[in-house]
Amino acid sequence: MITYQLEPDLTPAEFIDVLRRSTLAERRPVGEPERIAVMLQQADVIVTAREGSLLVGVSRAITDFAYCTYLSDLAVDEAFQRQGIGRELIRRTHEAAGLATLLVLLAAPKARDYYPHIGMQPHDSCWIKR
Repeated sequence: MITYQLEPDLTPAEFIDVLRRSTLAERRPVGEPERIAVMLQQADVIVTAREGSLLVGVSRAITDFAYCTYLSDLAVDEAFQRQGIGRELIRRTHEAAGLATLLVLLAAPKARDYYPHIGMQPHDSCWIKR
């Protein structure tokens, strides 16, 4: 049985572990635990999914709780994908940030087809600067 909770004190080690068990580690600084720690400390909403004590999914968001929520990380262990965990993490993250906020995310290349499936709409004017 999967349990969900707000977990603001998620440890960098657990976060890195689930990133590696998902495909998100390819695009996150998992070799820099100090940077990961700051990412977690500065997040406004962290929702976890666990099977027992095992972390199987996580969402991490930055929000103003009024207008905009940026869902910066959504990771689900590959062994637990296709069970609705990602959808539930998104729902709970949006709920925690405030349903009046606009939920925004950048899709990982392998996940581009997932988001329309759960009712999210693409936006054609996202810009990034590295």
